Formats: sequence, C-alpha cells, structure tokens
Amino acid sequence: MNPEPDNLSSCNVSNHLRRMAEIHPHKRAVVYPAARDKYGRVAYSHLSFQQLDRESDYYAYGLENAGIKQGTRTVLMVKPCIEFFTLTFAIFKVGAVPVVVDPGMGISRMLRCLEESRPNAFIGIPIAHALRKLRPKYFKTVKTCITVGRRWFWRGLSLKDIRRTSNKPYNIAKTRQNDMAAILFTTGSTGPAKGVVYTHGTFDAQIRHIKSHFNITSDEIDLPTFPLFALFDPALGMTAIIPDMDPTKPGSVNPEKIIEPIMNQGVTNMFASPALLNRVGRYCKNKGLTLPSLKRVISAGAPVSPSNIERFASTLSDGAEIHTPYGATEAMPVISTGSKEILSETAELSKKGYGICVGRPVGDLEVRIIEINDNQIEKWSDALILPDGDTGEITVSGDLVTKQYFRKPGADALSKIKEGDKIWHRMGDLGWMDKNRRIWFCGRKNQRVTTKNGFMFTIPCEAIFNNHPMVFRSALVGVGSPPNQKPVICIELEHDGKQKRKKLIKKELLELAKSSVLTKDIETILFHKAFPVDIRHNSKIFREKLAIWARSKITW
Repeated sequence: MNPEPDNLSSCNVSNHLRRMAEIHPHKRAVVYPAARDKYGRVAYSHLSFQQLDRESDYYAYGLENAGIKQGTRTVLMVKPCIEFFTLTFAIFKVGAVPVVVDPGMGISRMLRCLEESRPNAFIGIPIAHALRKLRPKYFKTVKTCITVGRRWFWRGLSLKDIRRTSNKPYNIAKTRQNDMAAILFTTGSTGPAKGVVYTHGTFDAQIRHIKSHFNITSDEIDLPTFPLFALFDPALGMTAIIPDMDPTKPGSVNPEKIIEPIMNQGVTNMFASPALLNRVGRYCKNKGLTLPSLKRVISAGAPVSPSNIERFASTLSDGAEIHTPYGATEAMPVISTGSKEILSETAELSKKGYGICVGRPVGDLEVRIIEINDNQIEKWSDALILPDGDTGEITVSGDLVTKQYFRKPGADALSKIKEGDKIWHRMGDLGWMDKNRRIWFCGRKNQRVTTKNGFMFTIPCEAIFNNHPMVFRSALVGVGSPPNQKPVICIELEHDGKQKRKKLIKKELLELAKSSVLTKDIETILFHKAFPVDIRHNSKIFREKLAIWARSKITW
C-alpha cells in the first residue's frame, strides 16, 4: 500500500508534547516564578512533561464540552504563565485554531486584527474580557467565552469550570499537514498587521529545522523572553523557564530579572531580542558578570549590531555562541549565522557598509535574490534572479514557509509567487548573496530612499554613521517623493553623547558621510531623542515615522 500524501497524513503539533511526556515524563517542562519570600528569593512553580500533557488533556476535554472543536478560531489572550502552555496545547489537541495578537501594538490596532480573524471563541484574562464587553462590535462572531481568572460583569465559563479530569488521555484531533493550526499576526511595523496562517505542517517543519540547525538536545533549559517562541520548548523537549518580565517591553527589561533565572536554573539556551541583549550585555559588562551556563543565545527580530554581539559574547564561556537567525512571522527561521563568524570576519565588512551578514539558508530551504519590484509577481521565473553581489529582494521557499494570510488575497498577491505547487515568499527585505552563499541584509524594501542618483539602502548607509563613538543608532529616511527624495540621517546619541556638543558631533558625522561612496550625497543630519521602535522586539526602527518627523524639521 502506498503511504498517504503529505497533505493527507495526520499531523498535529501537540503530538510532540505527548511524545515528550512518554520519553521524559518527570522532566520539568515549564517553570514559573510564582512568588518571592521575605528575602526576595524566587519560589518557582512547575509542571513536568507528563503533568503538562495531562493538564492540557483536562482542558481539551473542557474545551470540547464548551463547543470549541476542530477549526474553531479561538482568541487567546493570556499572560506568559503555566496556563498559557496548558491552554495552547489544549487548543491544538482539539484541533481548534488559536488567534494570537500582540497586545503591545495598541488597543485600536489589536481590535482591528481580532475583528479580521472573525473569532468563534475568546479565552482571556479579566482585563481582556472587559475590553471585549466595552468594544462589542469587534467581537460579534464570538459565541464561547472563557475567563482565565475571576469573571467580573460578564457571563461565560471560567477556567475552573472547563477543567475536566479524566484517567484517559485525550484523543488528539486527526488534523492534517495542510489544516490550519493557528493565526499569528505580524507586528505591522512596516505596514498593516496581517494574520499569517500557520498549518500543522508549518509548525512541524519549524520544530525539525530548529532542533537540527541549533543542535538542541534533550538536556536543554531555555529562557524564552518572547512568549510565542516559548511554545516550541515542550515540542523540542526543552525545559522552559518563564522570565519575570513584561514581554511587550524587552528594551526596558530589568537585567537582574534575566540574570537571576539563568543563574538559578542553569539556563543553557536563551532567546533575546537585540534590545534585550543590549540592555543585559551592558549591565553584565558594567558589573563584571559572566553567564557560564549559557551555551547558546538566539537573537532575532531586527539586525543585531556587531558591537552588541561582541559585548554579550564577552559574558559567555568560550564554547558558547550567539546565533542571529533571520526570518519573519511568515517564514522563520530562514537564514542563520553565529557570533564566531561575525566577529572574526563579517563585522568589519558591515562597518564599511556591506550590510549585515545574516548567514546561509537553514537546512534545505531555498533562498534567491530577485530584482527590486513593488508590484505583484504572479509566476516565478528564473529570469527574476539577480547575479551574486547585486542587491535585490530576498525570497524563500521551503516547508516552513507559510502559504497565505488570513482572508487577505491582496496581500497574498503581493507577497507570494507561484511556481507550480511551490510557493516563494517575498520577504520584503533587501539583500545580496556573496560567493559563499551568505546573505547580507540591507534593509526593508519599502524603506529604501530613491534619489536622482539611484537607490540608497538603510543598513549599509547607517553603518557608516554608527562607527561614530557617540552614535547609539542612526536611521536613513527619504524626504520628498521618489525618484527625487532627499536623503536624511536621523541620529540617536549614546547617553554620554547627549551631554556633549551636538554641533561638533554633527560636523564629524558629515565628514564621515563624505568619506564613503554610499553616503557622500547626505548633507542633512537631524538629532532625535529616542527613535520609535516596534512593540514586539523594541528593535526595529519605525523609519516611516521618522521620515514624517524629519520632513517637519527641514527648511526647504
């Protein structure tokens, strides 16, 4: 008998948890900082893999009894905690579809995202339900409500109501590779937030690629400072230590609250946005601290500067490495490199304006650089591919690449290119490929500046100014309309630099601009107190907002 085709074979991401519960029943799966004693020491609560599997079974029985079943789009608004894990895997087990929106994007944008997802059920903490009742027009399709915590002035079920104990393991839904598993919304940092459709096959491919590429073993302990990444841990067999932090503000995290669990729990793996990495790295350097248990740090969400990597690497043991994978909500991880290659080779080239080297494709993923085009491309052609060394748009194809947005045919047309049954995703990022198959990231496509002399790309140009010791970060923006935009550099100074004469710094920056062919046409420099950044990682610069600000500052 022939095996079933991939699109028909049974596949459910919660099967990974069930398997780990069988292999490592008593190993800790999730550890949560529940309280502190009178001396400020942390008291931790935890579930083993067997307990996590069992608890998610209990909730799966309850969800099914409440009418949440296969295909039910279910908003999940729960803070990072043990229930976040049990509920998410319960939703997967019944075959329902969790809808995940970043609350940090602001109430109005979040409500629009939730309305677009047309949810059938709503599971959330009390304040989330209060918002649901105060803004009912965005939740007209919701039929089932479950409160995680105390119900206030609304009806529905509580988490306690739905917990149904049973001696029998829950029969996990027989979902397929191409069945919708989740809707994850992008941050909307460079445009409207969009719901990305994840299938069970997508999650399965991500788990395989992450485990293989980063060589993750069964004795790993992870500190996931981004909640969504934490959900990979039970499937990978890693113990997840939930950090005591506000996940929507990684750039202002208390470094001690990150160092504490690393020391207490012997954390071996940590995900950290560049902003968090910078903050904790600076603190460790000032205090002379080292983090010897860490053997792997993964930093993503925005380009990671070589100085940030070098500073944090100094806190690690010799065998440890900082990985900087590249990807997006629509496809991750796509490309990856490590701190050893960056600091020994590519960092110096980045400082000269080559872009940020993000590494080589992960596993068997295909990455191609195509000509810059703002219009949709219906069918793939190899004629689109640029020669090595030329800057164009990064495209990717492979088993972890999502195939569509939720009810956004226009966005699909602009972001996806069909090649028979294969889908190429346009990352919306610009870069080039060197002779060693490494990709160099040069910035967002829609943030390039178009002048009478051609394109100017953000990352290469900004690198020239970032070489100044008083510059914390810079941002290239265009003022005016293409193809006659005026290039302007916005500068956010280091704290020490803010006390020094801006007139002298500006003069030095203009001299830097003239020293490079990339920036010789830049004649306008503006100082900004604090750049607007994305809400998910606090690292991506909102250059669109800076462009509007710059326009108001320039005298024509």
